[in-house]
Amino acid sequence: MADRSLLRRLLGMAPRTPAPREAAREAQKVIDLCQALMSERGEVSGARLATETLKAYQRLDVVSVPAFFDLLAGVYSPRPDAVSRSAEKYRESPTPANLLLLQRAVESPLQELFRRLNAAPGATAVLVGLRRTLLRDLRDNPQWVGIDADLAHLFRSWFNRGFLLLERIDWRTSAQVLEKLIQYEAVHEIQGWRDLRRRTQADRRCYAFFHPALPEEPLIFIEVALTKGMSDKVQPLLDPDASVFDPADADCAMFYSITNCQEGLRGVSFGNLLIKQVAENLGREFPKLNTFATLSPIPGFRAWVSAEAGKKDNDPRREEVAGLLAMLDLPDWMSDRAVSNRLQRDITRLCAQYLLQAKSRDEPLDSVARFHLGNGARLDRLNWQGDTSPAGLRRSAGLMVNYVYDLADLERNHEAYAREHRVIAARRFEVMARESLLAPPVEKSRSKATQ
Repeated sequence: MADRSLLRRLLGMAPRTPAPREAAREAQKVIDLCQALMSERGEVSGARLATETLKAYQRLDVVSVPAFFDLLAGVYSPRPDAVSRSAEKYRESPTPANLLLLQRAVESPLQELFRRLNAAPGATAVLVGLRRTLLRDLRDNPQWVGIDADLAHLFRSWFNRGFLLLERIDWRTSAQVLEKLIQYEAVHEIQGWRDLRRRTQADRRCYAFFHPALPEEPLIFIEVALTKGMSDKVQPLLDPDASVFDPADADCAMFYSITNCQEGLRGVSFGNLLIKQVAENLGREFPKLNTFATLSPIPGFRAWVSAEAGKKDNDPRREEVAGLLAMLDLPDWMSDRAVSNRLQRDITRLCAQYLLQAKSRDEPLDSVARFHLGNGARLDRLNWQGDTSPAGLRRSAGLMVNYVYDLADLERNHEAYAREHRVIAARRFEVMARESLLAPPVEKSRSKATQ
Protein backbone atom coordinates (compact mmCIF):
# COMPACT_ATOMS: atom_id res chain seq x y z
CA MET A 1 0.00 0.00 0.00
CA ALA A 2 2.87 2.37 0.90
CA ASP A 3 4.58 1.65 -2.48
CA ARG A 4 1.42 2.45 -4.44
CA SER A 5 0.99 5.68 -2.47
CA LEU A 6 4.57 6.68 -3.28
CA LEU A 7 4.04 5.87 -6.96
CA ARG A 8 0.96 8.06 -7.11
CA ARG A 9 2.92 11.00 -5.62
CA LEU A 10 5.80 10.50 -8.08
CA LEU A 11 3.30 10.52 -10.97
CA GLY A 12 1.73 13.72 -9.67
CA MET A 13 -1.54 12.03 -8.85
CA ALA A 14 -3.67 13.01 -5.86
CA PRO A 15 -3.63 10.58 -2.92
CA ARG A 16 -6.43 8.07 -3.15
CA THR A 17 -9.17 8.61 -0.57
CA PRO A 18 -10.62 5.31 0.61
CA ALA A 19 -14.36 4.80 0.37
CA PRO A 20 -16.15 4.97 3.75
CA ARG A 21 -16.70 1.19 3.72
CA GLU A 22 -13.00 0.53 3.16
CA ALA A 23 -12.08 3.07 5.90
CA ALA A 24 -14.38 1.26 8.33
CA ARG A 25 -12.82 -2.07 7.37
CA GLU A 26 -9.29 -0.78 8.01
CA ALA A 27 -10.37 0.73 11.32
CA GLN A 28 -12.01 -2.55 12.35
CA LYS A 29 -8.71 -4.38 11.81
CA VAL A 30 -7.11 -2.19 14.45
CA ILE A 31 -10.05 -2.74 16.79
CA ASP A 32 -9.64 -6.51 16.33
CA LEU A 33 -6.03 -6.19 17.44
CA CYS A 34 -7.18 -4.15 20.44
CA GLN A 35 -9.61 -6.94 21.34
CA ALA A 36 -6.83 -9.51 21.10
CA LEU A 37 -4.65 -7.34 23.35
CA MET A 38 -7.44 -7.17 25.94
CA SER A 39 -8.01 -10.94 25.87
CA GLU A 40 -6.27 -13.56 27.97
CA ARG A 41 -3.92 -14.14 25.06
CA GLY A 42 -3.04 -10.46 25.20
CA GLU A 43 -1.84 -10.79 28.78
CA VAL A 44 0.66 -13.45 27.73
CA SER A 45 2.11 -11.70 24.67
CA GLY A 46 1.23 -8.12 25.63
CA ALA A 47 4.27 -6.18 24.38
CA ARG A 48 4.23 -7.89 20.98
CA LEU A 49 0.50 -7.39 20.46
CA ALA A 50 0.70 -3.78 21.71
CA THR A 51 3.46 -3.05 19.20
CA GLU A 52 1.48 -4.65 16.37
CA THR A 53 -1.65 -2.70 17.32
CA LEU A 54 0.08 0.66 17.44
CA LYS A 55 1.80 0.03 14.11
CA ALA A 56 -1.58 -0.81 12.57
CA TYR A 57 -3.04 2.42 13.99
CA GLN A 58 -0.14 4.45 12.57
CA ARG A 59 -0.79 2.98 9.11
CA LEU A 60 -4.37 4.29 9.07
CA ASP A 61 -5.03 7.11 6.63
CA VAL A 62 -6.86 10.36 7.36
CA VAL A 63 -10.25 8.85 6.53
CA SER A 64 -9.80 5.68 8.55
CA VAL A 65 -8.60 7.40 11.75
CA PRO A 66 -12.00 9.02 12.56
CA ALA A 67 -13.68 5.69 11.85
CA PHE A 68 -11.26 4.07 14.30
CA PHE A 69 -12.09 6.67 16.97
CA ASP A 70 -15.82 6.06 16.44
CA LEU A 71 -15.36 2.31 16.91
CA LEU A 72 -13.09 2.84 19.90
CA ALA A 73 -15.70 5.01 21.62
CA GLY A 74 -18.47 2.49 20.96
CA VAL A 75 -16.66 -0.74 21.82
CA TYR A 76 -14.92 0.44 24.98
CA SER A 77 -17.57 2.51 26.74
CA PRO A 78 -18.56 1.48 30.28
CA ARG A 79 -21.61 -0.82 30.32
CA PRO A 80 -24.62 1.08 31.72
CA ASP A 81 -26.25 -2.11 33.06
CA ALA A 82 -23.13 -3.08 35.02
CA VAL A 83 -22.79 0.46 36.41
CA SER A 84 -26.47 0.48 37.46
CA ARG A 85 -26.23 -2.89 39.19
CA SER A 86 -23.06 -1.93 41.05
CA ALA A 87 -24.50 1.44 42.06
CA GLU A 88 -27.67 -0.19 43.38
CA LYS A 89 -25.64 -2.76 45.29
CA TYR A 90 -23.50 -0.04 46.86
CA ARG A 91 -26.57 2.03 47.73
CA GLU A 92 -28.09 -0.93 49.54
CA SER A 93 -24.85 -1.84 51.28
CA PRO A 94 -22.12 0.86 51.18
CA THR A 95 -19.24 -1.45 52.08
CA PRO A 96 -15.63 -1.00 50.85
CA ALA A 97 -16.01 -4.16 48.77
CA ASN A 98 -19.14 -2.83 47.00
CA LEU A 99 -17.45 0.54 46.48
CA LEU A 100 -14.56 -1.23 44.78
CA LEU A 101 -16.99 -3.09 42.52
CA LEU A 102 -18.67 0.21 41.62
CA GLN A 103 -15.33 1.84 40.83
CA ARG A 104 -14.41 -1.05 38.54
CA ALA A 105 -17.76 -0.82 36.76
CA VAL A 106 -17.48 2.92 36.24
CA GLU A 107 -13.88 2.88 34.98
CA SER A 108 -13.75 2.95 31.22
CA PRO A 109 -12.24 -0.19 29.59
CA LEU A 110 -10.30 2.27 27.44
CA GLN A 111 -8.00 3.04 30.34
CA GLU A 112 -6.94 -0.58 30.60
CA LEU A 113 -6.51 -0.76 26.82
CA PHE A 114 -4.24 2.30 26.83
CA ARG A 115 -2.24 0.87 29.77
CA ARG A 116 -1.63 -2.33 27.80
CA LEU A 117 -0.77 -0.42 24.64
CA ASN A 118 1.78 1.54 26.64
CA ALA A 119 3.80 -1.65 27.11
CA ALA A 120 5.11 -1.32 23.53
CA PRO A 121 8.44 0.46 22.94
CA GLY A 122 7.80 4.13 22.14
CA ALA A 123 4.10 3.75 22.92
CA THR A 124 3.80 6.86 25.10
CA ALA A 125 4.80 9.12 22.21
CA VAL A 126 2.30 7.39 19.91
CA LEU A 127 -0.52 7.81 22.46
CA VAL A 128 0.33 11.48 22.96
CA GLY A 129 0.18 11.87 19.18
CA LEU A 130 -3.13 9.98 19.09
CA ARG A 131 -4.66 12.47 21.52
CA ARG A 132 -3.25 15.39 19.50
CA THR A 133 -5.06 14.02 16.43
CA LEU A 134 -8.23 13.44 18.45
CA LEU A 135 -8.29 16.99 19.82
CA ARG A 136 -8.23 18.54 16.34
CA ASP A 137 -11.75 17.34 15.59
CA LEU A 138 -13.11 16.75 19.08
CA ARG A 139 -15.51 19.69 18.97
CA ASP A 140 -17.27 18.22 15.94
CA ASN A 141 -17.28 14.68 17.38
CA PRO A 142 -18.65 14.76 20.93
CA GLN A 143 -18.80 10.95 20.91
CA TRP A 144 -15.00 11.01 21.35
CA VAL A 145 -15.10 12.91 24.65
CA GLY A 146 -14.69 9.71 26.64
CA ILE A 147 -11.51 8.78 24.75
CA ASP A 148 -10.06 12.21 25.45
CA ALA A 149 -11.02 12.07 29.14
CA ASP A 150 -9.44 8.64 29.61
CA LEU A 151 -6.18 9.64 27.92
CA ALA A 152 -6.00 12.90 29.89
CA HIS A 153 -6.59 10.97 33.14
CA LEU A 154 -3.77 8.54 32.38
CA PHE A 155 -1.39 11.27 31.20
CA ARG A 156 -1.82 13.14 34.49
CA SER A 157 -0.49 10.03 36.24
CA TRP A 158 2.20 9.15 33.72
CA PHE A 159 3.52 12.73 33.58
CA ASN A 160 3.37 13.63 37.25
CA ARG A 161 6.21 15.58 38.88
CA GLY A 162 7.98 12.45 40.09
CA PHE A 163 8.75 11.42 36.50
CA LEU A 164 9.73 14.84 35.14
CA LEU A 165 13.35 15.85 34.58
CA LEU A 166 14.27 19.54 34.79
CA GLU A 167 17.14 20.44 32.48
CA ARG A 168 18.81 23.71 31.63
CA ILE A 169 18.98 24.38 27.89
CA ASP A 170 22.12 26.14 26.68
CA TRP A 171 24.29 26.27 23.58
CA ARG A 172 25.79 22.87 24.44
CA THR A 173 22.39 21.17 24.36
CA SER A 174 21.84 18.78 21.45
CA ALA A 175 20.97 20.40 18.13
CA GLN A 176 17.82 18.28 17.98
CA VAL A 177 16.45 19.87 21.15
CA LEU A 178 17.56 23.37 20.13
CA GLU A 179 15.77 23.01 16.80
CA LYS A 180 12.60 22.02 18.63
CA LEU A 181 12.79 25.14 20.79
CA ILE A 182 12.81 27.23 17.62
CA GLN A 183 9.90 25.20 16.27
CA TYR A 184 7.75 25.23 19.43
CA GLU A 185 8.27 28.79 20.74
CA ALA A 186 4.76 30.22 20.85
CA VAL A 187 5.10 33.57 22.66
CA HIS A 188 8.03 35.37 21.02
CA GLU A 189 9.15 33.73 17.79
CA ILE A 190 12.83 32.75 17.70
CA GLN A 191 14.38 34.27 14.57
CA GLY A 192 16.91 31.55 13.80
CA TRP A 193 20.11 30.33 15.40
CA ARG A 194 21.61 33.74 16.14
CA ASP A 195 18.52 34.74 18.10
CA LEU A 196 18.50 31.43 19.96
CA ARG A 197 22.17 31.77 20.87
CA ARG A 198 21.52 35.18 22.49
CA ARG A 199 18.67 33.66 24.50
CA THR A 200 21.06 31.11 26.00
CA GLN A 201 23.96 33.42 26.95
CA ALA A 202 25.20 34.25 30.47
CA ASP A 203 22.40 36.65 31.44
CA ARG A 204 19.69 34.37 30.05
CA ARG A 205 18.39 31.03 31.23
CA CYS A 206 16.19 28.47 29.51
CA TYR A 207 14.83 25.45 31.34
CA ALA A 208 12.63 22.60 30.17
CA PHE A 209 10.84 19.59 31.60
CA PHE A 210 11.53 16.26 29.94
CA HIS A 211 10.06 12.78 30.49
CA PRO A 212 12.01 9.51 30.14
CA ALA A 213 9.39 8.13 27.74
CA LEU A 214 9.85 11.11 25.36
CA PRO A 215 13.62 11.57 25.01
CA GLU A 216 14.72 14.70 23.14
CA GLU A 217 11.15 16.05 23.35
CA PRO A 218 10.67 19.05 25.71
CA LEU A 219 7.26 19.05 27.36
CA ILE A 220 7.37 22.72 28.33
CA PHE A 221 10.13 25.31 28.46
CA ILE A 222 10.60 28.71 30.05
CA GLU A 223 12.92 31.57 29.09
CA VAL A 224 14.36 33.89 31.75
CA ALA A 225 16.31 37.15 31.59
CA LEU A 226 18.51 38.14 34.55
CA THR A 227 18.21 41.92 34.92
CA LYS A 228 18.76 44.92 37.15
CA GLY A 229 15.25 45.95 38.09
CA MET A 230 11.96 44.68 36.72
CA SER A 231 11.63 44.94 32.93
CA ASP A 232 8.70 46.81 31.39
CA LYS A 233 9.44 46.20 27.68
CA VAL A 234 10.09 42.91 25.93
CA GLN A 235 11.90 44.13 22.81
CA PRO A 236 15.20 44.82 24.67
CA LEU A 237 15.05 41.30 26.09
CA LEU A 238 14.62 39.87 22.59
CA ASP A 239 17.28 41.97 20.88
CA PRO A 240 19.95 39.56 19.57
CA ASP A 241 22.46 42.44 19.52
CA ALA A 242 21.91 43.46 23.15
CA SER A 243 25.08 43.47 25.24
CA VAL A 244 25.46 40.66 27.75
CA PHE A 245 24.81 41.74 31.34
CA ASP A 246 26.83 40.29 34.23
CA PRO A 247 24.30 37.97 35.89
CA ALA A 248 26.10 38.31 39.23
CA ASP A 249 24.77 41.89 39.41
CA ALA A 250 21.17 40.91 38.68
CA ASP A 251 18.47 41.42 41.30
CA CYS A 252 15.53 40.34 39.16
CA ALA A 253 14.65 37.21 37.18
CA MET A 254 12.19 38.01 34.39
CA PHE A 255 10.17 35.08 33.01
CA TYR A 256 9.40 36.42 29.55
CA SER A 257 8.21 33.30 27.69
CA ILE A 258 6.70 29.96 28.62
CA THR A 259 5.65 27.45 25.97
CA ASN A 260 3.80 24.14 26.21
CA CYS A 261 5.25 21.93 23.48
CA GLN A 262 2.99 18.87 23.32
CA GLU A 263 -0.56 19.51 22.14
CA GLY A 264 -1.43 15.93 23.06
CA LEU A 265 -0.74 16.79 26.72
CA ARG A 266 -3.19 19.69 26.80
CA GLY A 267 -4.71 19.97 30.27
CA VAL A 268 -1.76 18.31 31.99
CA SER A 269 -0.32 21.07 34.15
CA PHE A 270 3.44 21.63 34.08
CA GLY A 271 3.82 25.42 34.19
CA ASN A 272 3.28 26.03 37.89
CA LEU A 273 5.81 23.34 38.80
CA LEU A 274 8.32 24.68 36.28
CA ILE A 275 8.18 28.32 37.42
CA LYS A 276 8.54 27.46 41.11
CA GLN A 277 11.38 25.01 40.48
CA VAL A 278 13.26 27.47 38.27
CA ALA A 279 12.80 30.29 40.78
CA GLU A 280 14.24 28.11 43.54
CA ASN A 281 17.19 27.04 41.37
CA LEU A 282 17.99 30.61 40.34
CA GLY A 283 17.71 31.82 43.92
CA ARG A 284 20.35 29.32 44.96
CA GLU A 285 22.62 30.19 42.02
CA PHE A 286 22.27 33.99 42.39
CA PRO A 287 21.68 35.00 46.03
CA LYS A 288 21.19 38.69 45.07
CA LEU A 289 17.95 37.90 43.25
CA ASN A 290 15.06 39.36 45.22
CA THR A 291 12.35 39.61 42.55
CA PHE A 292 10.87 36.89 40.36
CA ALA A 293 8.44 38.33 37.86
CA THR A 294 6.97 37.78 34.43
CA LEU A 295 6.67 40.08 31.46
CA SER A 296 3.48 38.62 30.11
CA PRO A 297 1.21 39.19 27.10
CA ILE A 298 -2.49 39.94 27.54
CA PRO A 299 -3.76 37.89 24.59
CA GLY A 300 -7.49 38.47 24.93
CA PHE A 301 -7.50 42.17 25.77
CA ARG A 302 -8.02 43.82 22.41
CA ALA A 303 -10.66 41.28 21.38
CA TRP A 304 -12.52 42.04 24.62
CA VAL A 305 -12.36 45.80 24.00
CA SER A 306 -13.69 45.28 20.46
CA ALA A 307 -16.55 43.14 21.74
CA GLU A 308 -17.45 45.71 24.41
CA ALA A 309 -17.34 48.56 21.90
CA GLY A 310 -19.65 46.67 19.57
CA LYS A 311 -22.43 45.98 22.08
CA LYS A 312 -25.78 47.48 21.07
CA ASP A 313 -27.12 48.95 24.30
CA ASN A 314 -27.20 52.67 23.44
CA ASP A 315 -24.37 53.40 25.87
CA PRO A 316 -22.54 56.44 24.39
CA ARG A 317 -19.31 55.39 26.07
CA ARG A 318 -19.01 52.49 23.63
CA GLU A 319 -18.68 54.92 20.74
CA GLU A 320 -15.80 56.59 22.56
CA VAL A 321 -14.10 53.20 23.01
CA ALA A 322 -14.64 52.43 19.32
CA GLY A 323 -12.87 55.71 18.58
CA LEU A 324 -9.88 54.58 20.64
CA LEU A 325 -9.69 51.38 18.61
CA ALA A 326 -9.73 53.42 15.41
CA MET A 327 -6.78 55.46 16.73
CA LEU A 328 -4.86 52.25 17.40
CA ASP A 329 -5.27 51.38 13.73
CA LEU A 330 -3.58 54.58 12.60
CA PRO A 331 -0.12 53.72 11.20
CA ASP A 332 1.70 56.56 13.01
CA TRP A 333 -0.15 56.81 16.32
CA MET A 334 2.98 56.04 18.38
CA SER A 335 4.83 59.05 16.93
CA ASP A 336 1.91 61.42 17.62
CA ARG A 337 2.41 62.48 21.24
CA ALA A 338 -1.13 63.76 21.79
CA VAL A 339 -2.73 60.61 20.39
CA SER A 340 -0.29 58.34 22.23
CA ASN A 341 -0.90 60.09 25.56
CA ARG A 342 -4.67 59.86 25.12
CA LEU A 343 -4.46 56.18 24.27
CA GLN A 344 -2.09 55.45 27.13
CA ARG A 345 -4.48 56.98 29.66
CA ASP A 346 -7.66 55.32 28.43
CA ILE A 347 -6.35 51.99 27.12
CA THR A 348 -4.42 51.17 30.30
CA ARG A 349 -7.52 51.89 32.39
CA LEU A 350 -9.59 49.62 30.17
CA CYS A 351 -6.93 46.94 30.51
CA ALA A 352 -6.98 47.18 34.31
CA GLN A 353 -10.75 46.72 34.17
CA TYR A 354 -10.31 43.73 31.83
CA LEU A 355 -7.81 42.00 34.11
CA LEU A 356 -9.82 42.58 37.27
CA GLN A 357 -13.43 42.31 36.13
CA ALA A 358 -13.78 40.48 32.81
CA LYS A 359 -14.77 36.94 33.76
CA SER A 360 -15.40 33.53 32.29
CA ARG A 361 -17.74 32.14 34.92
CA ASP A 362 -15.91 33.17 38.11
CA GLU A 363 -12.38 33.20 36.70
CA PRO A 364 -10.53 35.90 34.76
CA LEU A 365 -11.34 35.90 31.07
CA ASP A 366 -7.67 36.25 30.18
CA SER A 367 -5.97 32.84 29.90
CA VAL A 368 -2.52 34.11 30.95
CA ALA A 369 -4.03 35.79 34.01
CA ARG A 370 -5.75 32.55 35.00
CA PHE A 371 -2.46 30.69 34.72
CA HIS A 372 -0.31 33.04 36.80
CA LEU A 373 -2.94 33.97 39.39
CA GLY A 374 -3.74 30.28 39.81
CA ASN A 375 -0.05 29.70 40.53
CA GLY A 376 -0.12 32.27 43.34
CA ALA A 377 1.41 35.25 41.51
CA ARG A 378 0.41 38.86 42.14
CA LEU A 379 -0.82 41.19 39.40
CA ASP A 380 1.70 43.99 39.83
CA ARG A 381 2.15 46.46 36.94
CA LEU A 382 0.84 47.35 33.49
CA ASN A 383 3.44 48.38 30.92
CA TRP A 384 2.45 50.74 28.10
CA GLN A 385 4.12 49.82 24.79
CA GLY A 386 5.63 46.80 26.48
CA ASP A 387 5.38 44.82 23.22
CA THR A 388 5.29 46.88 20.05
CA SER A 389 5.57 43.91 17.70
CA PRO A 390 2.68 43.37 15.25
CA ALA A 391 1.42 40.47 17.37
CA GLY A 392 1.65 42.51 20.58
CA LEU A 393 -0.27 45.41 19.07
CA ARG A 394 -2.87 43.11 17.55
CA ARG A 395 -3.70 41.14 20.68
CA SER A 396 -3.12 43.63 23.52
CA ALA A 397 -2.65 47.12 22.01
CA GLY A 398 1.04 46.80 22.89
CA LEU A 399 0.43 46.39 26.63
CA MET A 400 2.23 43.82 28.76
CA VAL A 401 1.84 43.01 32.43
CA ASN A 402 4.17 42.01 35.24
CA TYR A 403 3.05 39.20 37.51
CA VAL A 404 5.28 38.91 40.59
CA TYR A 405 6.06 35.55 42.17
CA ASP A 406 6.76 36.31 45.84
CA LEU A 407 7.84 32.90 47.09
CA ALA A 408 6.70 33.71 50.64
CA ASP A 409 3.15 34.51 49.49
CA LEU A 410 2.59 31.92 46.77
CA GLU A 411 0.61 29.43 48.84
CA ARG A 412 -1.57 32.09 50.45
CA ASN A 413 -2.31 33.75 47.11
CA HIS A 414 -3.01 30.38 45.49
CA GLU A 415 -5.50 29.47 48.23
CA ALA A 416 -7.29 32.82 47.90
CA TYR A 417 -7.63 32.31 44.17
CA ALA A 418 -8.63 28.64 44.38
CA ARG A 419 -11.29 29.20 47.05
CA GLU A 420 -12.70 32.62 46.14
CA HIS A 421 -11.29 33.31 42.65
CA ARG A 422 -9.73 36.31 44.31
CA VAL A 423 -7.46 38.40 42.08
CA ILE A 424 -4.44 39.44 44.10
CA ALA A 425 -3.33 42.74 42.58
CA ALA A 426 -1.53 45.95 43.41
CA ARG A 427 -3.99 48.65 44.51
CA ARG A 428 -3.21 50.79 41.48
CA PHE A 429 -5.19 48.32 39.36
CA GLU A 430 -8.35 49.00 41.30
CA VAL A 431 -7.86 52.75 40.91
CA MET A 432 -7.33 52.46 37.14
CA ALA A 433 -10.28 50.09 36.71
CA ARG A 434 -12.54 52.52 38.59
CA GLU A 435 -11.55 55.27 36.13
CA SER A 436 -12.07 53.12 33.02
CA LEU A 437 -14.40 54.43 30.32
CA LEU A 438 -16.52 51.28 30.72
CA ALA A 439 -16.45 51.12 34.53
CA PRO A 440 -19.88 50.37 36.04
CA PRO A 441 -21.33 53.80 36.85
CA VAL A 442 -22.73 52.84 40.26
CA GLU A 443 -20.34 50.27 41.69
CA LYS A 444 -17.26 51.95 40.19
CA SER A 445 -15.21 48.76 40.09
CA ARG A 446 -15.84 47.15 43.44
CA SER A 447 -13.25 44.53 42.59
CA LYS A 448 -11.60 41.87 44.69
CA ALA A 449 -8.15 43.34 44.13
CA THR A 450 -5.99 43.79 47.18
CA GLN A 451 -2.54 45.10 47.92
